[in-house]
Amino acid sequence: MPTLLNNILVRRKKNEKKLFHLLLITVLLLVSLPVAAVSAEDAILWQRSDDGMFTLYMYDVAIDPQTPSTLYVGTEEDGIFKSVNGGLSWNEVNDGLPDTSVYTLAIDPQTPSTLYAGTRDGLFKSTNGGESWSKINNGLAYGRVEAIAIDSQTPGTLYAGVYNHGGVFKSVNGGQNWSEINTGLTNLGVTSIAVDPRTRGGTLYAGTDYDGGGVFKSVNDGQSWSEINNGLTELSVTFIAIDPQTPTTVYAGTWGGGGGFSGVLTVVTAGPPVTTV
Repeated sequence: MPTLLNNILVRRKKNEKKLFHLLLITVLLLVSLPVAAVSAEDAILWQRSDDGMFTLYMYDVAIDPQTPSTLYVGTEEDGIFKSVNGGLSWNEVNDGLPDTSVYTLAIDPQTPSTLYAGTRDGLFKSTNGGESWSKINNGLAYGRVEAIAIDSQTPGTLYAGVYNHGGVFKSVNGGQNWSEINTGLTNLGVTSIAVDPRTRGGTLYAGTDYDGGGVFKSVNDGQSWSEINNGLTELSVTFIAIDPQTPTTVYAGTWGGGGGFSGVLTVVTAGPPVTTV
């Protein structure tokens, strides 16, 4: 009975985090619109776009930066689906992938046919738009990869977050080899990583979620990390996003509040202090 109860609680937590991701995406979409453009009518203009899919749970969506009508979706248990018509129809693109959950996706901003998928079986790479995948786990800790970040200025430099006590790993050759970069990272349950798009000094942020850890920051390309949790009311961080125009502003999505879904959205401005919105 304890094992069954634990499985139920874990499942509940995963579903709550999925719900938060959907809410966060909705919030970010709405705040990106001009205030005058947001109305009751605008807020309900959603259309179902899952023709060709046979799964109910989706973890991540990635959009080709050069061809926005090309989309990829990572799902629970059913791998990856791809659309080339803006989501009107979808096809599986799982050649080389095990029958697995895909928690995160990342597309090379300079070569969009190259993409990465974080799964419970490690990290996979495709160089042909998802037609085939190969495992790239050399040096990577075993565990669930929940975060992938690409240095937009040097796309061969990658960062991966391994949730099961693995921490952050770095590759400088497109994922062929990985090195652990966890100095100062006191919580290794990494759920999200963001790379400052404007600095060449290697400013990174990592969100952690295992028993609460909060946000960590590195200013030396991951060689060392420090906490920046001053004012952060919930330390279970599920999502990190950097404002591309003002990269000193960082958004952290959290959940918790007595063990349930809280939906707290916080803003970190130039490191500490933290304000809640």
